[in-house]
Amino acid sequence: MTVKDNMSVRAVGKYIPISPSKVRRVLNQLRGHTYEEALILLEFLPYKACEPIWKVIQSAASNIHNLTGVSKQDLVIEEIFVNTGPVLKRFKPRAQGRGYAINKPMCHITAVVSIKY
Repeated sequence: MTVKDNMSVRAVGKYIPISPSKVRRVLNQLRGHTYEEALILLEFLPYKACEPIWKVIQSAASNIHNLTGVSKQDLVIEEIFVNTGPVLKRFKPRAQGRGYAINKPMCHITAVVSIKY
């Protein structure tokens, strides 16, 4: 199979139960890095958001590898971003019959991986 110029592949992780702002602080460190550098960074960052981000990047890399046969060492993260998802709204009982709202946000992570030249 021939490889097209500027070929990029996208992978999306949906309904991940983490706040988008917590994911965004990790994604800001990954933009523009190569695939291998991103995996090394994610391995050593101490955040909960690293595991789902790692899975999405791994999925995008596997997609482009299966389509083109290019080795994963030749990949670069072209674009990576997070969007807000639905919010689960729960209520916890509080004093004097009141209810305290608890919001459990979700997010959608999108990664675009392309071949570096």
